[in-house]
Amino acid sequence: MAQETLSFEKAFERLEQILNTMNGGQTPLEESLKLFEEAETLIRTCSSRLTSAEQKIEQLMKNKGELAVDAGQQPKTEPFRTHLS
Repeated sequence: MAQETLSFEKAFERLEQILNTMNGGQTPLEESLKLFEEAETLIRTCSSRLTSAEQKIEQLMKNKGELAVDAGQQPKTEPFRTHLS
């Protein structure tokens, strides 16, 4: 399954599996490198999903619980800003 189609929960679960495997100390170098690359992709997937959820929550809170929609009846979202941005 491609990382782009994984839910946040499935991607996070796979990250935990990779972490446990790599922390076991028995993983050969080549496999460790492949797992590390997979983990990097999964981290980006999780981060993207979280950012999207944060934007939706921020928009809902801004509208006092009333969902703001555009002309196509799709929820309006804005970039999520943190103190780090």
